[in-house]
Amino acid sequence: MTDWLPFLSELADRADTLAMRWFRAAGLRVEDKADQSPVTDADRAIEAMARTLARERHPELGVLGEEEGAAGDGGLRLIVDPIDGTRNFVRGIPVFATLLAIEVAGEVVAGLVSAPALRARWHAARGAGAFRDGRRLHVSAARSLRDALLLHSNLGPQESGPPAGFMGLVARVARTRGFGDFYQHMLVAEGAGEIAIDPVMHPWDIAALQVIVEEAGGRATSLTGERSIHAMSLVTSNGGLHDAVLDALGRGRAAVAREA
Repeated sequence: MTDWLPFLSELADRADTLAMRWFRAAGLRVEDKADQSPVTDADRAIEAMARTLARERHPELGVLGEEEGAAGDGGLRLIVDPIDGTRNFVRGIPVFATLLAIEVAGEVVAGLVSAPALRARWHAARGAGAFRDGRRLHVSAARSLRDALLLHSNLGPQESGPPAGFMGLVARVARTRGFGDFYQHMLVAEGAGEIAIDPVMHPWDIAALQVIVEEAGGRATSLTGERSIHAMSLVTSNGGLHDAVLDALGRGRAAVAREA
């Protein structure tokens, strides 16, 4: 099997340079896309760079990116989120990252998350473990919701709000924090939190996170338990609590359905 991590690392090095060139820079152009999410000069430049380097280094790769969509072979492709956490980036908040993954025949085999303003980088390859800056990662050993730290994304209405059952789950865990985006899922992989929930996601948001969390010993599924980067939502956990989390969220969906 090809070792894709050196290529992803080269991409990440270049992406970091571009991101930091624009981070907190005067005159950064920000536009709203059709879905009302922001896009900046940095998003476009990073994805364009990734596509160019993929053509040069690995012309056999297709590419799926947030800004320019899909191109080339869908059976072997690079998946790119040039800046995950663009709203943070625009506001000068250092919690943003470039997400990179390689998908082979529908399975993500390698992933890398690079957060230059945090000076942190996470990576994983199937069967080889997950790492942050050279340190191997392991999810936590917590086995009870009452001991869990629950991490979550935006709770406001702009991005759909919390999923059904969320507040019931909040009542059962020890603590909550609202880090959102890639960072909460990397904290799960590191064992710093037990559960992270994103109700609205896309393949480029999920791909790198899935392989890193799973290689750290955790689980990554949709809100309904589907293991797919195309499932449009993401729940990560330390594994031992995953079924209890899905059950709590499922009960919330059932209640909403009864009320409807």
